[in-house]
Formats: sequence, structure tokens, C-alpha cells
Amino acid sequence: MSVNRRLETVDVGEVTVVRFVDRKILDESNIQQIGNELFRLVEEEEKSKLLLNFSNVEFLSSGALGKLITLDKKVKAHNGVLKLSNIRPEIYEVFAITKLNKLFDIRDDEATALAAF
Repeated sequence: MSVNRRLETVDVGEVTVVRFVDRKILDESNIQQIGNELFRLVEEEEKSKLLLNFSNVEFLSSGALGKLITLDKKVKAHNGVLKLSNIRPEIYEVFAITKLNKLFDIRDDEATALAAF
């Protein structure tokens, strides 16, 4: 398992599972760091199958959603697949309101998401 400052990653077969260290992803500088770490996984480490596990995350700002949209575009540009899992109901509500639940493949838990790759 490699640990960045804001992310923990572990490879499960061909899939890179990403867990967030922060419970609250609200601060702009943290969001920037998280974005940079996620983008590096795709662009430099050439990880094409990413699963973002949100089990630690209690709060997520709209700025963080913007980073996720950019990440989705980068993953698709590299012919990859991005899935999200373990999103709390109150955070999922934001995805639903913004219609991002249609953009992202969101699964209930990590095992279900891994099986869907």
C-alpha cells in the first residue's frame, strides 16, 4: 500500500483502490492536493482502473466534485474506468441533485465495485 499525503492506494489485481485520508474534503488546498495525487495516478503511474472508496469521507465540497469530474475525463482519455463506492447517503444526495450519479458509476461497497470492473 502506498500512502500519499491525502490518499491511501492499494492495488487489487488490475484495479487501484483509493481511500481518502481526510474525513472532510472542504479546504481548497487539500482539494488541490487530492486532485494532483489522483491525476498523478492516471497520468504518471498509468493506472487505468480506479476505484475511489469514500468510506472515510463525511463531508465533500463542490470544489471536490469538480476535481472528480476532471479525474473522470482524464481516466476516460486514458481508456480507463473510474468507479466510486461507499458514499454516505448525505453525500450521495449531492451527487443525485447535481445529476453526477448519472456520470459516475457508484456502487454500494468496495467488493461490489471491484466485481463490476
